[in-house]
Amino acid sequence: MIFIVHNNCIMRKYLTEQFLVELISSLFILLFLYTGLSKLNEHTEFQVVLSKSPLLATNPIVLSWLLPIIEIATSVLLFFSATRKYGLVTSMMLMAVFTLYISFMLLFTPNLPCSCGGVLKQLNWSQHLVFNLFFLLLSILTLWLSNRNKLFIAINRNSRTPV
Repeated sequence: MIFIVHNNCIMRKYLTEQFLVELISSLFILLFLYTGLSKLNEHTEFQVVLSKSPLLATNPIVLSWLLPIIEIATSVLLFFSATRKYGLVTSMMLMAVFTLYISFMLLFTPNLPCSCGGVLKQLNWSQHLVFNLFFLLLSILTLWLSNRNKLFIAINRNSRTPV
């Protein structure tokens, strides 16, 4: 698909969408770095909370290391433009899994403490569900925006060369 740019309108729209992708990716970097490092910082407490969960109690030691490492690795993927798409897909999958987990907890065991890191553990289960749904939708939007601009090529009107 080739667009001939008659004015800067198409280019501005493309740059705005790219800016949004980078801005939202930055939000995810902050979110996953913060929660991952918080879980590592409070590792013993995190492991104890995981062991009390009916879904995660089978192997809390492995999960207590694996989850923060995945969150930090996702931040690294999002940081570099060459791996950003993989980071966005991973972000979407993480947020979907976290949202499903919180939904389960709300339906079946609402009195357990939150296993999230940092200030996020101050949220109650309902607030946390809304928070996760927001970031899940944000990850879907960002992935859609990043895929949408994949085939865009701006062509200079005078020289007919890509810009």
